[in-house]
Amino acid sequence: MGTPTPREGDVVLIVDDVPDNLAVLADVLGAAGHVVLVATDGERAIETARRTTPDVILLDAVMPGLDGFETCRRLKAAEETREIPVVFMTGLTETEHVLAGFAAGGIDYVTKPIQPAEVLARIGAHVQSARRVTRARDAIEASGSAIVVVDATGKASLRTRQAMRWLAAYFEGDPDESALPPEVWRWMQGAMAAAGDESAMLVRDRDEHRLKLIYGGPVTGGGFLLKLEEVRRETEPAPLADTYNLTPRELEVLLWVAKGKTNRDIGDILGMSPRTVNKHLEHIYEKLGVETRTAAAALAMRGVRAEAVQSQEP
Repeated sequence: MGTPTPREGDVVLIVDDVPDNLAVLADVLGAAGHVVLVATDGERAIETARRTTPDVILLDAVMPGLDGFETCRRLKAAEETREIPVVFMTGLTETEHVLAGFAAGGIDYVTKPIQPAEVLARIGAHVQSARRVTRARDAIEASGSAIVVVDATGKASLRTRQAMRWLAAYFEGDPDESALPPEVWRWMQGAMAAAGDESAMLVRDRDEHRLKLIYGGPVTGGGFLLKLEEVRRETEPAPLADTYNLTPRELEVLLWVAKGKTNRDIGDILGMSPRTVNKHLEHIYEKLGVETRTAAAALAMRGVRAEAVQSQEP
């Protein structure tokens, strides 16, 4: 197979404050049959990207005023431009500048002086990749699924609109579509660290509805899957929490106890101190009518198995 090149008609936005650089790249891409847009500063680049949604952006890293790094961060923060692949152009080969480009949301970089063949190949590869992701996302959206895929830092690399709506509705704070809510990310880190335990679930109630967050494990190509389901509470089988009048937090603590976690482990997973975990356990023992950790864990496991059987009945 040959090196990918942009398809004829791909829209490329070039951002550079040096007119000669713009002219060279515009000539190369234009000669290849592509639609070329240009901007000489970050503000114009953002406005152009919002109006036209180019297939890829070639962005100069060092510009007066709004530099390339900040321009990229703003593009990635906006709904209408966050999915556009950004390739940085820079003469700065120091590691910190390369890392700054990736941290700002760039997908690749090329060094100056620009090599036209290299630019064409990189653009082609990233446009094709972006289109595959878009097709996959569109298919997921059409199915009505609510999922989020995050990297090892909690940054969302893929999320459906339904998933983001539910996260914003059930968890406090300003919604940040580039990352999970802090509480959710702490819980997911615990699930990721629990020896690959993919049965972990976080439950939140709101009015007559219940949101289930289910850890789905690592995904092919990198990242970790979070699945979300919303149900009406009255349609749920009688849960363990209702049977023993446990609060949602007490139920979380009890289920982690049943998985063999220590108070310190549970505190790290749920974002609380070991002393707070112990306070919850005192209330749990009283409600369950038991005196030991082992007895509480046994009751929890019986309750979980009973709910699983009930949920499978026709």
